[in-house]
Formats: sequence, C-alpha cells, structure tokens
Amino acid sequence: MSGGRASVCLWRLCNILMAAFFGLAAAVQVNDPDAGLWTVVYLAPAALTLLVSINPSITGNSVWRLLCNLHSAGCVVGIIALAHSLFAYAQGNILHEEEGRELLGLAIIAIWMSLCRSSAKSPLAGAGLVAAVVVALLPFVSWLYISVNKEMRASWPTHCKTVI
Repeated sequence: MSGGRASVCLWRLCNILMAAFFGLAAAVQVNDPDAGLWTVVYLAPAALTLLVSINPSITGNSVWRLLCNLHSAGCVVGIIALAHSLFAYAQGNILHEEEGRELLGLAIIAIWMSLCRSSAKSPLAGAGLVAAVVVALLPFVSWLYISVNKEMRASWPTHCKTVI
C-alpha cells in the first residue's frame, strides 16, 4: 500500500473512531440533567465525522463546512463559558468537576472539527495525521483510565455512575 493510500485509510479509520466516540458520548447523556443539550452537542460532530469517514472530500462541501463552522463556534463559546466557571468555582482536579469533563469534550470536538476542516485541501499526512491519531485515541484511553481508576469513579456524580 502506498504512503498516500495508507494515509487516506488511516485518516478514515480515525474518523470512524471519532464518530464512534461522539456517538457513545451522546448515548451516555441519558441520565445527565441537561441531556438534551449534550446529546445534540455530540451527535452533530458524530454525523459530520461519519460523513468524512465515508467520503473524505466532503470537507470541501459548503454545507458541510457551514455546519462544521457553526458547531465549532458554539463549542468555542461553550469552552469559554465553562473555563470561566471552572476558574471561579473549581475545587480541585478539573476531571472531578462536571464542567471540566464537559469542557474537555468541547475541546476534543473543536480540535477534531479543525482537523477535518484542514483536510479539505489535501488528505492529512505527516504531523497532521499524527495529531489525528493522537486525538482519536485520547478519548478511548481516557475513558479506560477513568473506568479503572477507583478514586476518580468515586468522585463521579450519581447520574454518571448509573449510565455505565
């Protein structure tokens, strides 16, 4: 397999992983007090990312780009609001705070959508592809770590403990 073909396959695989992550993140919102909002926040990038995994050149489509840009702008506003809340009220580790976990979710979305937008002109390769692989693996490695870390699980709100 040539390097260009391998890069395209790896980019598609990363998009499949991220679509799965965003879909799972939407699915686990069922017990959250503001589940409707967060389900939409995660389903939009799940759909956009799934489209990229099917057809990477869709990132050049004006409708796809508009939806991606609007969602990314909303995520940036959310990141700013949650960061302000964390600075004002956080008690410790941001992963122990619901706002911290939400902020990280929004950051992952914004970073991933940025990577997708940058792939419109040419498929990701080199450092961009390495960044995509790291970002695609990060949520799954984090979930695994948090799931086996008893101290972190003990600090979860009740609605988080009952969903898994």
